[in-house]
Amino acid sequence: MATELIVGLDLDSKTEALAAVAACGSCRCFKIGSQLFTRCGPEIVREVLGLGKDVFLDLKFHDIPNTVAHAARAATDLGVALFTVHASGGRKMIEAARTAVESTPTRILAVTILTSFDDTAIREELGLHETAAEAVPRLARLAVSSGAHGVVCSAQEIAMVRAAVGPEALIVTPGIRPAWAGRDDQTRVMTPREAAQAGANGIVVVRPILKHPHPAEAIRLILEELNA
Repeated sequence: MATELIVGLDLDSKTEALAAVAACGSCRCFKIGSQLFTRCGPEIVREVLGLGKDVFLDLKFHDIPNTVAHAARAATDLGVALFTVHASGGRKMIEAARTAVESTPTRILAVTILTSFDDTAIREELGLHETAAEAVPRLARLAVSSGAHGVVCSAQEIAMVRAAVGPEALIVTPGIRPAWAGRDDQTRVMTPREAAQAGANGIVVVRPILKHPHPAEAIRLILEELNA
């Protein structure tokens, strides 16, 4: 299966977001997260879908099972292709989300440990007696066995997550930097080709595309790298 390029619309307005979609030309899938969704609401999802694109709704639902089930149904009613939940919400929450999307094309991705947490923070702030390398595959297994269709993880975690969830689950990874792009404030990154070779089904790219003077050219170069 080819690795899909997903463009992250980490922007502040509908005007900026729709201009970015137009500038990205042939790219099919766009991530809408908390920043854009909080400012623009469901309407921005409808507008992007109306342009014939797919939407990855990255709101990381984490609540009691009934609430997440209703949120999951709302996401499917919007028509999104993918949305996220927190794996730490537990089995009943993920099962409720899966029941809500059953018989629809919408897929659930589970977030395990946020990449902003290092091992010290996992231990001292989250109270887990695990390292990230132990917690991430454990939560990935829990999520997929509970009905999530896949996992969001850092590029460095792709191999361990793939070993934990098997070949059929989806793995989507952010923090991707093409070989020709600067790292900005990211330190633990992979190129698109490296992520694809590690087993990612989808890669999320934001700044190397949105800040490129010609976004369509950036996309062409990334796809060229993925297909090399």
